[in-house]
Amino acid sequence: MKISRRHAIGHGGALVLSIGVHHAAHGASIVAVRVWPAADYTRVTIESDEPLAAKHFQIPDGPPRLVVDIDQLELSPTLRDIVGKIRPDDPYIAGVRVGQNQPRVVRLVLDLKQNVSPQQFTLQPVAAYGHRLVFDLYPLQERDPLIDLLRDKERAEQQAERAVRDALGEMVAQAERGELAASAARPAPARPAPKAASVPLGTPAPPPPPSTEARRKIERLLVVAIDPGHGGEDPGAIGPSGLKEKDVVLAVALKLRDRLNAIPGTRAMLTRDGDYFVPLQERVRKARRVQADLFVSVHADAFLNAKARGASVFALSSGAASSTAARWMADRENAADVVGGVHPRTARDAQVLRAMLEMSTAAQIKDSLRVGHEVLQRIGLVGHLHKTRVEQAGFAVLKAPDIPSILVETAFISNPEEERLLRSSRYQEKLVDALTIGIRRYFARNPPRARQRAL
Repeated sequence: MKISRRHAIGHGGALVLSIGVHHAAHGASIVAVRVWPAADYTRVTIESDEPLAAKHFQIPDGPPRLVVDIDQLELSPTLRDIVGKIRPDDPYIAGVRVGQNQPRVVRLVLDLKQNVSPQQFTLQPVAAYGHRLVFDLYPLQERDPLIDLLRDKERAEQQAERAVRDALGEMVAQAERGELAASAARPAPARPAPKAASVPLGTPAPPPPPSTEARRKIERLLVVAIDPGHGGEDPGAIGPSGLKEKDVVLAVALKLRDRLNAIPGTRAMLTRDGDYFVPLQERVRKARRVQADLFVSVHADAFLNAKARGASVFALSSGAASSTAARWMADRENAADVVGGVHPRTARDAQVLRAMLEMSTAAQIKDSLRVGHEVLQRIGLVGHLHKTRVEQAGFAVLKAPDIPSILVETAFISNPEEERLLRSSRYQEKLVDALTIGIRRYFARNPPRARQRAL
């Protein structure tokens, strides 16, 4: 069939238009959406194969809401998945609605449980991640962690008192039941004169709430800051069978917290108590805010050679690293902020804070080596040691100038045998025993200094 020139040109134009429309419609593709809820803040991450541009605003009227408009994007099933990723226990987000607000604009509406201070930023591809658009939702007012520790201690003491009262009450009840059974077999005695009502044993009147002055006189706490490495967007090292460093060190840290909290006068604070990311310098700041007497960062080592094995303990170095391996380890751990993702403003603040913390005193390093030696000795009784002495390097997370700080590499997660041990709850308990004994031995020889401000 003969086709006219006009028809051919029209057909060709339609083809070009079709190709142009297809190319324009091909924007970024969403690779994954992730939500990391925590008491400190909730992070929402949208990962894509190309950079995303977005803007956000909060609706002041009615229930608090955060609106996010993402440009040059088509709604996809992967993006819709964010609706099902909101957990009921998220302290900030109640729910999410998502829709195609305009032909090339996707809108997210986050229904909030409280007013927040949102931070939005983007991250370049790194490690296993593509481009990331990140929203961090912070509370308007930060909690006082030292007061939280005191309240936690008070709750634990009240629970212990209730348990003792319940046990004593049950003993009295059993004795009374036995007395009634015995009296039933005897003739009824003459009725005694009525006695004044008495308070049952073990049930004293509840004390009045402590005054401000009384709270200042609360016995001095020995505070240990426990830092489970990595978390959230940063999985840390991954073992041959898929065990993630961030998961195993959190499990060990939670056990260590419970063990230390069972010691009278001692409270443990976790820099993270769930699966979320905490920047390195924020970990240090948290420890300083509770005026910790000791900082213990828990990790699981990894190396290119799967045969590498054994636990290690590190302290800060004021100069060069004590070995090439120690310097390599510090460089790897110090890169956590790049993988985990830090807001540019936070990164700038961290640089200023890092400069201040470079003034780490010789006394801090000396104390760190002492506690590191005690812990290393005890861990050596549990498993193999990679190094028999405390190593030193420039770990950013150990740079609190006024807190003895150590980093414990519990084992090589890259070693199949040690990965299996790290997965074992029994082995984790042994590690916790060793850490607890080492910490207690250190404080027995080096009593902590008085807190700098009144409680």
